[in-house]
Amino acid sequence: MAEEQGDPHAAWTERLLGLGSGIPLTEARSFVRDLYIHAQADLDAERAEAEAAREE
Repeated sequence: MAEEQGDPHAAWTERLLGLGSGIPLTEARSFVRDLYIHAQADLDAERAEAEAAREE
């Protein structure tokens, strides 16, 4: 199972695996990790934009 000690995305990987059968564990982990990275980048960009707007 995806629930590993120290894996910050394990709960989301488990949730993804529960949505359908036949999803390989490695692909589920990779998808969750990539999704997190992109979401974090979007949040960072929004924060930077908001900070720039406050400084103006």
